[in-house]
Amino acid sequence: MRMEVEIAGVRLKNPVTTASGTFGSGREYEPYVDINRLGAVIVKGVANKEWLGNPAPRIAETYGGMLNSVGLQNPGVDAFMLEDIPFLRRFDTKIVVNIAGRTVEEYCEVVEKLRDADVDMLELNISCPNVKEGGVAFGIDPKMAELATREVKKVARQPLVVKLSPNVTDIVEIAKAVESGGADAVSLINTLIGMRIDARKRKPVLANKIGGLSGPAVKPVALRMVYQVAKAVDLPVIGLGGIMTGEDAIEFMMAGATAVSVGTANLLDPGATMRILDEMEAFLQENNIRDIRDIIGVVE
Repeated sequence: MRMEVEIAGVRLKNPVTTASGTFGSGREYEPYVDINRLGAVIVKGVANKEWLGNPAPRIAETYGGMLNSVGLQNPGVDAFMLEDIPFLRRFDTKIVVNIAGRTVEEYCEVVEKLRDADVDMLELNISCPNVKEGGVAFGIDPKMAELATREVKKVARQPLVVKLSPNVTDIVEIAKAVESGGADAVSLINTLIGMRIDARKRKPVLANKIGGLSGPAVKPVALRMVYQVAKAVDLPVIGLGGIMTGEDAIEFMMAGATAVSVGTANLLDPGATMRILDEMEAFLQENNIRDIRDIIGVVE
């Protein structure tokens, strides 16, 4: 049975990756996960310098998922290169670095530092707030999405995956914009914007008031967007959003995804990626499918 897939010329031993922000750089999960079995580790967002993130409380449970407003807390690209790349290179898996920034220049600074680093792909988080344009996320405006992609692509040595925000009127328009900007692949979806209120305290549960909704509740939206984007662009798609089981992952691939990312499930079950991979393999065996690539985009 063949599980290998390819994203922008990078071969993954299987389609299962970790969603940025839910797996750190893998250290916390090493007791529970055989990192060697993962197709890739997509690490937590990396910025040009240390980001402290948002004030607490910044995580809250909700029906069918969770809200987070962690704010991309990270130690910065220099610390990442010094500590995390050597750790991950102990394992037989691909390394994908999620890039965070508040301006195009900040994105490019990170990518320039990673040009000669031993990483396999970059994932550009265009859901970041663009401080030069009043804090609106790059990924909400097609022109800004295309500009950010184009400028980063100019300095990137590794293939560039662009992570799309679902908080838009037309996800296909954004996908086409980053394709025009030179993206080598897209990943979607990032979190939906949500909120919880403590009725007894009469105030939001999160200190930042709003946060990103993830988990099973977002899966139907994510699946629909992956399906639409896969039909509209000539780029490989990494699908994510509420994947809790192997069959969830299979649905995303049937909708057109070449690979999948597991996110919130990791926080509920540290071994989720291993279980999901096992369930995917079992599905193929049960249905006499010899090559997982045969199911990619089979849904018309």
